[in-house]
Amino acid sequence: MPRRPLFSRTRRIALQSIGLLGGLVAARQVQAHHTDTHFEDASLHHIVYQCNYADPDYLQHVLFSVGEMMRKYGDDIEIVVAVFGPGLHLIAKHPQRPLPLELRQSASSLAEYGVAFHACGNTMKALGWTEKDLQPFAKVVPIGVDDIMQLQEKGFAYFSW
Repeated sequence: MPRRPLFSRTRRIALQSIGLLGGLVAARQVQAHHTDTHFEDASLHHIVYQCNYADPDYLQHVLFSVGEMMRKYGDDIEIVVAVFGPGLHLIAKHPQRPLPLELRQSASSLAEYGVAFHACGNTMKALGWTEKDLQPFAKVVPIGVDDIMQLQEKGFAYFSW
């Protein structure tokens, strides 16, 4: 009789997501500051994450890293997650790709703490989506890659998996 792995992929993602959410709850007082690029206050640190895959493991790593940066820098970081291509399903109200609810909840929770999620308008057009298809915390930008470039020109570090 074959042995099943102790932790299946789904269970592992669920546990990691619970850990991420728990860390965010523990850091409830942390709120990212933002520059006048997109928000109100200035921060010493700025980073933009590229998020362009709908793979649950990939998304879990991106969201976990975002949470870790918030925990480390607290009020002194501005974080933007540039979402395009298949990654757009992470911030969709009704994703057309299978994504664990925990990951979508993690994105929503991070947005409550000040993380910005920028949705690529070009990808949305290709999918036939409008702003109504996205979670309320998402901000639509005309071209996702252009948004990343402009953020880098304003001093944002760029991170991609």
